[in-house]
Amino acid sequence: MSPHLLSIDSLSRDDVNHLIRVAARMEPIAQRRKITRVLEGAVLGNLFFEASTRTRVSFNAAFCRLGGTVCDTTGFTFSSMAKGESLYDTSRVMSGYCDAIVMRHPDQGSVAEFARATNVPVINGGDGPGEHPSQALLDIYTINKEFTRLGKTLNGAHILLTGDLKYGRTVHSLIRLLSLFGPMRVTLVSPPGLEMPAALIDTVSARGLQITSRDNLNSDFSDVDVVYTTRIQKERFTQEMSEGFGVLSRDFTVDLAFLNQRCNNNTIVMHPLPRDSRPEANDLDVDLNGDPRLAIFRQTDNGIPMRMAIFAKLLQVEDQIEKDLRDVRWFVPKTIGVDDAGF
Repeated sequence: MSPHLLSIDSLSRDDVNHLIRVAARMEPIAQRRKITRVLEGAVLGNLFFEASTRTRVSFNAAFCRLGGTVCDTTGFTFSSMAKGESLYDTSRVMSGYCDAIVMRHPDQGSVAEFARATNVPVINGGDGPGEHPSQALLDIYTINKEFTRLGKTLNGAHILLTGDLKYGRTVHSLIRLLSLFGPMRVTLVSPPGLEMPAALIDTVSARGLQITSRDNLNSDFSDVDVVYTTRIQKERFTQEMSEGFGVLSRDFTVDLAFLNQRCNNNTIVMHPLPRDSRPEANDLDVDLNGDPRLAIFRQTDNGIPMRMAIFAKLLQVEDQIEKDLRDVRWFVPKTIGVDDAGF
C-alpha cells in the first residue's frame, strides 16, 4: 500500500483484505464499547473544498476515536486558495501542521497533485467526478459483512449499480474495487447520458468483471445480491445538461415495490448518501426505511471502523490497537437509530 490513499488502483486485493481485517478489529472502538489513544498527539487536517457531511464528519470521528485531534477547513472562501495560493503551497504548509490530511476538491486529479508535494499521508476524500476510495472501501466492508451474515461470498456475486454512473465517483471507485474480487457480474442501469465511462468499463472488463448494461429497472433482478444506487449529481452538470435534464423517471427509482417485485428477500440495498428524499427527485425511496434489506445506515456506520483502519495503516499504528484498549464510561444506546434492524 502506498503512503497515500488517492485511488483504488493503488491497492491490491491483499491490501483490501488487510484493511478489512483491521477494520474488524476497530469495531469495538467504533461501536463505542472500547477506547484507544494510539494517535494521541496526532493532528488531522481536513481540507474540504466541496460540500460534505458524512465523509468529513466520519473522518473526524475516526481520527478522534483513535485519540487524535482534527483541524477543519471547509470551502474555498475560508482558505488561502481564495487568494490564489497553489495546491503545492497549500500542501507544503498544511503538512507542517498536520500528521495526516484528508482532502476533497471539485476538480478531478487535484488531490493527487496536492499529494505530490508532501510525504505526509494524504487521503482522497473525493476529487470531482474522479474517485472516492475510502467510500469504496467502506462499501466492500459492508458487502463483506452483509454476505457473511447471509452465508454468501463475493465470488460469483451479482451487483446492480444504478443512478448517475457518469459523475458518481463512488461507483467509479467501487467498480474498480470489485474488479479485484472477480469473477463477478455487474449490471449497469442509468438514465440516458449518465452512463458509466466506456474506458472504465473496458478496464474492469479486462480484469474479469462481466458487465451488462440495461436501460431501466423494469426487468427481473431476482438473482441480484446487492443494489447500489446513487443520487443524480446535478451539481456536476454543464449548463446545457442541466437545461436538457428534467425530472428523473420512476423507471430508475429503487423503492419497496421494486425490491418486492423484481429482487429477492435477501437483496441488500446500498447508497453512498446523501439521498435526495424529495418525492420529485425519485432517488432511493424512503418507503424502504425500516426494511432490513436497506443497509444504508449500516453502511455509514461501517465508515468509522474502515476509516480508522486506513489511518492506522497509513500512520503505522495498527499493531498497537489492542495494547491500549479500555472500556467506555458513557451511556451508549443498544441501537443507534429507532428503525435499525436487529440481526
